[in-house]
Amino acid sequence: MTVTAATPVPMIELWRGGRLESTHLGHAVICDETGQIVESWGDPAATIFPRSSCKMLQALPLLESGAADAHGLTDRQIALACASHQGAAIHTEAVTRWLSDLGLSEADLRCGAHEPYDTAERNRLIRADEKPCQCHNNCSGKHSGFLTLNRHIKGGPEYVDPDHPVQQAVKAAFEETTGETSPGYGIDGCSAPNYATSVHGLARAMARFAAATGSGDARDRAMHRLTRAMGQYPEMVAGEGRACTELMRAMDGRVAIKTGAEAVFIAIIPERRMGIALKITDGGTRGAEGAIAALLVKLGVLDPAHPATLKRLDAVQKNWRGLETGIIRRAPAFP
Repeated sequence: MTVTAATPVPMIELWRGGRLESTHLGHAVICDETGQIVESWGDPAATIFPRSSCKMLQALPLLESGAADAHGLTDRQIALACASHQGAAIHTEAVTRWLSDLGLSEADLRCGAHEPYDTAERNRLIRADEKPCQCHNNCSGKHSGFLTLNRHIKGGPEYVDPDHPVQQAVKAAFEETTGETSPGYGIDGCSAPNYATSVHGLARAMARFAAATGSGDARDRAMHRLTRAMGQYPEMVAGEGRACTELMRAMDGRVAIKTGAEAVFIAIIPERRMGIALKITDGGTRGAEGAIAALLVKLGVLDPAHPATLKRLDAVQKNWRGLETGIIRRAPAFP
């Protein structure tokens, strides 16, 4: 196969019985603080929906507007605004308190309800014969942030409408930070618009977050706080057993990472003033988690021997009897 600029490249492989069984292909970009590409694989210009990997971009207006400070938001809440959480008690209780502090309730959310990913909370609901509510939605923290901004600007209740001032502020921040005019949007699982960009644009935005010092203008301060909040409270960004939480802990909170549906992953690396964005084209989580781990190892910020790394890269596969059946590893030319 001839690899062209527009062709995704092999990134993560599954081997079984000494044979290649599956391959995850994708695009990835590492950017420096100037927005220039340090290294790339596949097509940097490939247009993607960042999905939940861009929640820190969607939270920028919350901080830049002064709404976060006006309502006394803590860094733990700022991390929750960037979350795709498990719907565990620590998440739902935090969302419920946040809404109450705003004088609002679960009914004011527009994200929809789904069963929590957290096993303990799911089992509690079953035993209590209760249905999940919108606070269990993995995006309810982001939506609490939207509602905080909406309260601050006195907007109407349908804050997920693409023409609503909240979403218009998100779009402006998104385009300014990625350095690209978005070609359009899709509606995300939580009902909010999700603006498309290139893999390079997403990595450029993450590098800008990485370069923020907290001593500049409102955007610089917002980026700095969002990055530090995610690293300080990784359990609020995802949850126990999740890649975002486990890998951020493995890096002692020095790097902020975030997954998105359909196998998107970003990383913000302040000590290197670099940003990463990647997309696995088959939409598989296994490939995205292995690829981001490989890139973080490459840049020297993640220990290749850490258990959180070995769970996703050079990961030995076992069957139900405990027999070794295969291994997940990086493709030869990546990274």
